[in-house]
Amino acid sequence: MQMNRIAIVGSGGSGKSHVACELGRLLEAPVTHLDAVYYDDEWNPLPPEKFEAAQRDLVAAPRWVIDGNYNSSLHVRLEACDTVVMMDVPTWAALWGIFSRQLQHGAGQHASGVYNRIHRGVITYVATYRRRMRPKVLAKIDELAAGKQVVVLTSRAKTRRWLEQVAAGR
Repeated sequence: MQMNRIAIVGSGGSGKSHVACELGRLLEAPVTHLDAVYYDDEWNPLPPEKFEAAQRDLVAAPRWVIDGNYNSSLHVRLEACDTVVMMDVPTWAALWGIFSRQLQHGAGQHASGVYNRIHRGVITYVATYRRRMRPKVLAKIDELAAGKQVVVLTSRAKTRRWLEQVAAGR
């Protein structure tokens, strides 16, 4: 199945941004990290209606890769995508992901558009994602992505293998 409009979802630290960058490179598609849309340089969030409108503009394009959860506006991406990539790694792997990213890249906004900011709320969100948020995300995928390609990646190794398959299929 051809991938032109890809929504990547999952916990913080699960590898969403890495997969988005790799898919963008492999498919020659524009990549958007929703954190870069949602927050300004001083960590001020967009109002919900403006954030949703910005996403509607993004998904109107014929090709894109968008990473980010943002459950309140997930419907915008799921309705428009042809492929959903669910980064479904264990909690320990996601926690390791946020801390190792911070160690490797430091805090703040990076040129790639990825935001690195660890605080208690982020740690709690990642630690409770599988129990609290994952069921909501999966329900929305079931409801809004019926008939679309859904890829569930449960480990870093499976993610690497899948990206190799995508590269081989190009």
